[in-house]
Amino acid sequence: MKHWIIAALVFSSMPAFAATATATASTPKADIAALENVVETFRLAVIKKDKPAFMGLLYSPTIAWIGVTTDNSVNMIDAMRKDQSKPGFKKVSGTGSATEFIDHIVASEQRIEETVDKLRIDSNGDIAQIWFDYSYVRDGYKQNWGQEAWHLVRTDAGWKINSVIWSMEFNPLPPPPRPK
Repeated sequence: MKHWIIAALVFSSMPAFAATATATASTPKADIAALENVVETFRLAVIKKDKPAFMGLLYSPTIAWIGVTTDNSVNMIDAMRKDQSKPGFKKVSGTGSATEFIDHIVASEQRIEETVDKLRIDSNGDIAQIWFDYSYVRDGYKQNWGQEAWHLVRTDAGWKINSVIWSMEFNPLPPPPRPK
């Protein structure tokens, strides 16, 4: 499998903040700003490779962390497999973790960021859900994209992410060659 596909398969998605959120009418105004701040802190932690800031956003290091690859991308990856007798690519990947995700980003020499678009927030003041479109960008190359959803809980220490799920559509075009 090509290196760019392997990287895309192992580490997928997180956000770059682009716009003001759309919130339901029942969402308290104070929550909108606080939840937008969670998204922005997450985005900056990815860009700055700041593991402590990233981990501080999580309710626990073992939150649900599940990616679902689109059928088009599963078919593309399976078609590229050299050994077709081996099992195909798994559509749902729940074996990774938030800790593995940020560890990979911190260890990478490449600039990594996630963009966030069409941010939607719904909260009753104690629990919240955030939903957005994202793109995962590595050294300017849009590696994959999709939609992402978080569930959050308001704790004494502020809003904490309790689960993350996302869809992944992999870029069918390989990244440009890296300068030597």
